[in-house]
Amino acid sequence: MKAYERLLQYVRIASASDEKGAGSPSAPGIWDMARLLEREMREMGLSEVCLDEHCYLYAAIPANIETEAAVLGFIAHMDVSPASPCEDIRARLVDYDGGDILLSEDKNIVMRVSDFPFLEDYAGKRLIVTDGTTLLGADDKAGIAEILTMAERLLADDSIKHGKIVIAFTPDEEIGRGTEHFDLKRFGADFAYTVDGGRFGEISYENFNASSAQVSFTGRSVHPGTAKNVLINAQLLAMEFFSMLPAAERPENTEGREGFFLLDESGGSVESAFQRYILRDHDARRLRAREDMIGEAARRINERYGEGRAEPVITQTYRNMAEVVEKCPFMIDIAKEAVRAAGGEPFIAPIRGGTDGANLSFMGLPCPNLGTASHNHHGRLEFACADDMELVVGTLVKIAEAYASIDKRQR
Repeated sequence: MKAYERLLQYVRIASASDEKGAGSPSAPGIWDMARLLEREMREMGLSEVCLDEHCYLYAAIPANIETEAAVLGFIAHMDVSPASPCEDIRARLVDYDGGDILLSEDKNIVMRVSDFPFLEDYAGKRLIVTDGTTLLGADDKAGIAEILTMAERLLADDSIKHGKIVIAFTPDEEIGRGTEHFDLKRFGADFAYTVDGGRFGEISYENFNASSAQVSFTGRSVHPGTAKNVLINAQLLAMEFFSMLPAAERPENTEGREGFFLLDESGGSVESAFQRYILRDHDARRLRAREDMIGEAARRINERYGEGRAEPVITQTYRNMAEVVEKCPFMIDIAKEAVRAAGGEPFIAPIRGGTDGANLSFMGLPCPNLGTASHNHHGRLEFACADDMELVVGTLVKIAEAYASIDKRQR
């Protein structure tokens, strides 16, 4: 099968993670996806196939060389983002000739070049799109499709020489729990790559340092008829707090290595309110400065309206994997050469987010990230390039070949 054909099958499974779900996985649809993949992997002839009690799926491709090489891993996640509608996905393949793409005539949903100028780069290629009412799920079912297509090729062609290769598909990456129950010993890799990025040729070994801030606001409720100089509206405290953070440092105003504050969720009443922020920066010191700004805004609210009116709780989420991966520069060099060998031009892009690879790197497994030939993740205008997905598969095959000569002691 082609990688895009697999993707078209996989997106039919509703497998969004659920931040409110207490178990692993967080939602039953991820089990459905895992069991489909487990059957496919067994039928394909992969060895050591194991779906564990936490919905982590592992498998291996035995080495076909006699020398002992480093064990190479590839990782993708089975859940999709709950940020946009993600059930009853209607995906289709279109021959793209350039210009805007009409996704739904009935609802007049159009993906416009004026919004996404890079669309024109794909003129003459085949794109996988939806009808514009749901996301596609290429994040990260495109990565799964590419890894399994690579595995199928390696199993079918013994002339492609490689060491042992291991595969893992994780649940709940989209809600930050993708590595909570990851069994590094069972996985057994010395080096690994997540296949969970954007454009073909993208190589990432930097990601944000990340924190979250939960801020609780306590007001004083009285009858509005006697409220003068007495009522304190918690919702207005929250609004004032928000106004103290720099508007230029919101996600919609930043790019590249610029960090941000995102007001992710809010709610409340006169008596009590809350705001949930995510804080991001590639520089760990700047992230700490953002955390300090949250604390300073709370201090100013309390100074003005009374102690305890604003109470922030900061939680560290993940760190920049560059600290680990930069110690293994050959991993990036191999990926660059593999992209070129597959017919592309590699480029380094810092991740404006996080991946399972960030946590795995700090767990002891260096794990940069590769592009999947998809764009507009988490939204209704998400799409993947079918032709470039095949180039990603070629890249993975070339990486597998290269690691046949890498000694695990290089770690």
